[in-house]
Amino acid sequence: MENYTIVILILAIMIGLSAIANNIKLPYPILLIVAGIAVGFIPSIPNIELNPEIVFLIFLPPLLYDAAFNISYQTFKTNINTIGTLAISLVFITASGIAVVAHFMIPGMTWPLAFVLGAILSATDAVAAMSITKGLGISHNTNTILEGESLVNDASALVAYRFAVAAVTGAAFIFWKATLQFFILMAGGFVVGLVMGKILAFIIKRVHKNDMVTVSFLLLMPFVTYLVAEHFHVSGVIAVVVLGLSIARFSAKVFPEKLKQQSKSIWDIIIFLLNGLIFIFIGLQFPFVIKNIPKAQVWPYVGYSFLITVVALVLRMVRVFLQKVNLQNAFKKGKHKITIDALLDFKSSLIISWSGMRGIVSLAIAIGLPVTLADGSPFPERNAIIFISVVVVLFTLIGQGLTLPWIVKRLTDE
Repeated sequence: MENYTIVILILAIMIGLSAIANNIKLPYPILLIVAGIAVGFIPSIPNIELNPEIVFLIFLPPLLYDAAFNISYQTFKTNINTIGTLAISLVFITASGIAVVAHFMIPGMTWPLAFVLGAILSATDAVAAMSITKGLGISHNTNTILEGESLVNDASALVAYRFAVAAVTGAAFIFWKATLQFFILMAGGFVVGLVMGKILAFIIKRVHKNDMVTVSFLLLMPFVTYLVAEHFHVSGVIAVVVLGLSIARFSAKVFPEKLKQQSKSIWDIIIFLLNGLIFIFIGLQFPFVIKNIPKAQVWPYVGYSFLITVVALVLRMVRVFLQKVNLQNAFKKGKHKITIDALLDFKSSLIISWSGMRGIVSLAIAIGLPVTLADGSPFPERNAIIFISVVVVLFTLIGQGLTLPWIVKRLTDE
């Protein structure tokens, strides 16, 4: 009963603050995060620890599916070069950059542990960026790039994380084997998503006249697809994304307008509640993890977190603006079928760079770190890694989240 009451309280706070945020012109994710931190410090509130399995099964599939279903396939295809660069190569560049900083700056951070931290913080959370930039007049092209990045980069980060944790536990890292496994995970996820999309399309063709049954299948399938992919040890993230993209193309031919509106209304409510809960939970984690850190280490760790935040932002900006130059050169030479619509200007490059916030996936995989190694000894620096991850997430969401609307407005006014 106590947990039930807390969940109802959190939902009530979330809905109320979302309404207030609209009135005071403050991005609602920021307000929810601050509220989560404040609620977490209330003495009578029990510790609410984020369960990684719940995040990956309950939160991630519907959010990924909704984004994939609503993304413009043609714009996604046009910008596939930029999306692939951000979602794959930048993830590994960021993980490596953070690992270097962590290894040389943070006491006790061996190379394997540093790469674990880098992998945790390598993927951005476009859910936060899209929530903050909504209504700011950002171009459709830029929105699609941010959404497309978020659809793929979680899979890259999870693979990097898996290899890094394996290195900590003593498993040998062999580059060619890791590369092969990465492509197997991605390709396997693609195949599972494609097959599940075909199955869903087959079902919907036969039940699409029954609106309630059709919508129910659409709601259920992301969860089923994720579980099937994980069962076969391939990427559940990629599987759900491919499912969303395939059903989006199929729905344009089969779904009547009434069904589209009905489905959209239900999904909008679900996504609103899930997003709100995510930001509240992010805030709630800070009071919980700070208790596991010695008081003398809190401020040094906050300093390390700030430095990591800056390094991740600089690496992202360098890679995005380098991509801008590469696209322009390729377009001039007529290579790689780069069209004029795929080019990046200064405005879009800066917005994409500044939208690199970390979020719920980083928190989930941090908190999901093994408690012990294979020999039963404690996982080294586990509390430090979790604390730094939480603080970096807060720095990016609050710092970049508060300044991003201002940057967009300044660029728009010019």
